[in-house]
Amino acid sequence: MSDATLSLVILGVTVALFIWNRLPVGIVAISSALALYFFDLIDVDTLTSGLGASVIAFIAALFVVSEGLEASGITGWVGGLMSRAAGTSRARVIGSIMLLGAILSALITVNGAAAALVPVTVAIARHASMSPSRVLIPLAYAASAGALLTLSGSPVNVIIDEAAGDYTGNGFGFFEFALIGAPLLVVTVLVTVVLGHRLLPVRESTSLPADFRNYVGTIVDHYGLDQLVYRLRVEAGSASVGRSTRQVVGDAALTLIATEQGPRVADDVAELGDGDVIVVSGPGAIVESLAREASLTIEDVAGRRGGGRLLGRDVGISEVVVPPRSEWIGTQAFPGMVRPDDGLLVLSIRRRNKDVGARVVELTEGDTMLVHGPWTAIDALADDRRVLVVESSEQVRRQAAGLGRTAPRAAVILVAMIVLLATGVVPPVVAGLLAAVAMVLSRVLTSEHAYRAISWPTLVLIAALIPMSTAVSDSGGADMVAKPIVDLVADHSPYVLLLTLFVLTAALGQFISNAATVLIVIPIAVSAATDVGVDPRPVLMLVCVAAAAAFLTPIGTPANMIVMNPGGYRFGDYWRLGAVIMVCWLAISTVLIPLIWPL
Repeated sequence: MSDATLSLVILGVTVALFIWNRLPVGIVAISSALALYFFDLIDVDTLTSGLGASVIAFIAALFVVSEGLEASGITGWVGGLMSRAAGTSRARVIGSIMLLGAILSALITVNGAAAALVPVTVAIARHASMSPSRVLIPLAYAASAGALLTLSGSPVNVIIDEAAGDYTGNGFGFFEFALIGAPLLVVTVLVTVVLGHRLLPVRESTSLPADFRNYVGTIVDHYGLDQLVYRLRVEAGSASVGRSTRQVVGDAALTLIATEQGPRVADDVAELGDGDVIVVSGPGAIVESLAREASLTIEDVAGRRGGGRLLGRDVGISEVVVPPRSEWIGTQAFPGMVRPDDGLLVLSIRRRNKDVGARVVELTEGDTMLVHGPWTAIDALADDRRVLVVESSEQVRRQAAGLGRTAPRAAVILVAMIVLLATGVVPPVVAGLLAAVAMVLSRVLTSEHAYRAISWPTLVLIAALIPMSTAVSDSGGADMVAKPIVDLVADHSPYVLLLTLFVLTAALGQFISNAATVLIVIPIAVSAATDVGVDPRPVLMLVCVAAAAAFLTPIGTPANMIVMNPGGYRFGDYWRLGAVIMVCWLAISTVLIPLIWPL
């Protein structure tokens, strides 16, 4: 068996295992690369070449940039704007997501758009009560279409432009790709809006973060925070000095929770002194009236005075549970208490899922407390082994707290990266890495967050499949498939040549990278165009379009793989909608390309 045939057999087995879907896709991809090595189709350097490929570093950097946008609140803010603009209409939601993905793809490439917009897309889908699996594949397809709007939209465009210059002396302009890209984008959106609900699956993903958009409302309802807790401080010279707590509170329609007198906590104190604190709950107007009459000061606790916001960019809330053998067991706590360790305000305490009420209790195993205060103190609870944090404060802050202080920095970094990518001053991977480093140096992210942001399974999958592309190309497998087809149509109509080249390029592009695909097909396409007697430029543009039409498999493009885990997709979920869009692209490109660039 020749090397060319053997490489195609291994490719076929790999695709079959992907479709079978009984083994992790990463294991299948790595195993295929190892099979190529043991059959002597690639050497060890090629086996590991994917790990050092620039596309891997670029995608990893884009994950970090995407995390920076999310951590700074920009993603949630954009998602909110898009959600309000799109509403809950399925057509408007899909259309908005796809147009946003296409525009961003034209600016920062297909992979960058997909990585940056996955969290935004998920937020918009949730707002519209749609399954994210119904919108993430359309995002990837729209990003592929958007890449055909500008020269910098994809490395394939650059390869095609250079080939056109080499073979004809006349390359393509920066926006010339949009002459065919814009119609393809329109038809992609229309087909998805009309047929997407029938052709896209409903899947549940285990990798999506919880939805905290209505977190405050849920917490208020669960803990009954219709009446807030207030701390009233006795100042020097106050009329309350020397009086008992009961005398000060009197008949006001308030609930007396506790009185703090130094380290001592009691319901009622016989003689109040300077610095003592009365903790009450009730309507804000009555509390303010009591404070004026009794010469008390309403404490500003953690940036929240009276009825201030529970969630903001500086302060937030968190639920914590007292675990077995915790040092907190047996300690006193009550609503309105300010913890001396971290300054967090205790808003409510629940025991066996019931509110303990406005009183002092000794904490026991399983008690749940709702605390409020600075995000830094709340984040520190995650590392405190004395308590268990119910929800990730990081995710709550990103989804519910609005734009953070780091949002301007993150926005500047994003704009700078887009400018570098659009102008081509530096290679895309350099622009991405500069932006990722800037996110950490400007403290938008910590280095630990940056490492966690990278989707390692996605990178492993892409890196493991790069040797497959090399083996199929170098062994002659691609030529074995391509040449007989081109020879068959060499003496026929130019339109038959365009049709055949599209099918050939698109078929190869489902299993090997589109950059590798065009590098394989370009010399064959130019040779066939010369034999038929047509201008190579329209033929090369058609190859460019066909290479972007990698819609049938998740391994067709990194963008398809980026949305796979968040969407909970299987290998066979892509082809249903993808096949329809591909047929539309085939019809449009074979008709319009000869009209725009005459044969």
